[in-house]
Amino acid sequence: MDSFFTMRRLLVCGFVFVFIFSGCTRISSTDVGSGLIPPIDGVTTLDTTFNILTDTYDDLDSVRVFKTDNHVLGIINNDPIFGKTNASLYFEVAANNYPFLMQGIKDSIIVDSAVLVLSYKSAFGDSMQPLKLNVYEINSQLEQFRDYAVNYPNAFPISYNPSALGPSVNVDIRRLGDSVINRFEAAKNQIRIKLNKSFATRMILGYDTTTAYKNDSTFRTYLKGFAVIADPSTPANALLNINLTDTNTKLALYYSTANTASTTRDTVVTNFRFNANTSGHANFITRNRTGAEITQHLSAVPKSDSLVYVQTSPGTGVRIRVPGLQSLSNRIIHRAELVIEQVPDDNHLDIDAAMNPPRYLLLSIYDSLYHRKKSIPNSFAITTSGPNTSEIGGYLTFKTTQGYNQVAAYTFNLARFVQGIATRNDTAFNMILTAPSNDSIYYSAPYPNQATQQIYNLTPGYSNNIANGRVRLGGGTHTRFRMRLRVIYSKI
Repeated sequence: MDSFFTMRRLLVCGFVFVFIFSGCTRISSTDVGSGLIPPIDGVTTLDTTFNILTDTYDDLDSVRVFKTDNHVLGIINNDPIFGKTNASLYFEVAANNYPFLMQGIKDSIIVDSAVLVLSYKSAFGDSMQPLKLNVYEINSQLEQFRDYAVNYPNAFPISYNPSALGPSVNVDIRRLGDSVINRFEAAKNQIRIKLNKSFATRMILGYDTTTAYKNDSTFRTYLKGFAVIADPSTPANALLNINLTDTNTKLALYYSTANTASTTRDTVVTNFRFNANTSGHANFITRNRTGAEITQHLSAVPKSDSLVYVQTSPGTGVRIRVPGLQSLSNRIIHRAELVIEQVPDDNHLDIDAAMNPPRYLLLSIYDSLYHRKKSIPNSFAITTSGPNTSEIGGYLTFKTTQGYNQVAAYTFNLARFVQGIATRNDTAFNMILTAPSNDSIYYSAPYPNQATQQIYNLTPGYSNNIANGRVRLGGGTHTRFRMRLRVIYSKI
């Protein structure tokens, strides 16, 4: 990464004369919005297009997944562009309070069943293929995952009993919105996995004769949690977004017991839930790019490419260099748009349609010294309402272009960044394009208040759900979907 950011000086010398005024032609519209841009008359108001150099790099660092975030679970087995993805889920459950006792008269309890229920929120990928899930019992405690989860199972291995706690369940994603109505609840968006009766007996009768339910820490030594694993042998092609803190997620224990009237029996359910304060969790997401198109375009050393690839973290990012920008002379910048467009996959349009592009892309600068993302000077701003994403851009839009009815597009308004380069000779930093989830950015306030600096966390509300989204984009040398920087300006 360091070598990428040191190439700027060499590139500037070779490209300055070619790129500064590579496109002094009129344009009829902008992608961010016209605002107060004066009409382009070719005399007082001009426009130019800067060519861009782009390439793709792996961005597989660990990603935080907080307890209240949606976690992902599933398999993508058929993505010819980006490869395979495997997402597994690990979490603990707890009683509502301790010490805990099962309802009713102990000696009269008759065990019915145990069902692990997961709260389904949405899906990424192909909902037509069923997803096969298995539940296992974890052998090691999740203590180290109290605060966040990571995506590398090799770094923090979690062992689980290889014998499943129940038969596999085939999840029809299309039916998850159907209502579940019984005497205990009326709900929908539930994944229900029935567990073995022996496990239900252990929970309902076995532990009730021990100290298992004495307190939370003791209970976790008896039941260390569940591992929910998607079967990789199935043709599934989807990731499910699961919320652990939602009331739909629970271990439901069903049984009947005699009441104090002795001859009357009651059927009851006891729920153990994920506790946001005490329960551990982990969400492991692994990428396998073997045989995928992207492997031909990944490079540790920057080199210009006509195709670039963005996959929501943990995934890939794009390096962007604008060689002629540093030599821009002083002028009034009305608009500077970085225009980015998807390159559709004509051979797999159905897969392309199922694998949605990221809903948000972050344009930033990579600080190789501190290994962190930095805000684009002057253009990226944070107010009391959060980042100025509506102004700087980055959210997914669609356009009709090049004979396609719907092409994903992203546009960034970099007018203030470019104005600083033209007026004050600010540094024309190389940039990176990523699809973050729970990322952070080192923020410097716009000129003249650059001394105001802070670390700002980009939550999924301002970015993406983990692992949801991927898109192939036109690079700086693509013939039809070329990434480019258009600048509208007036001479001084």
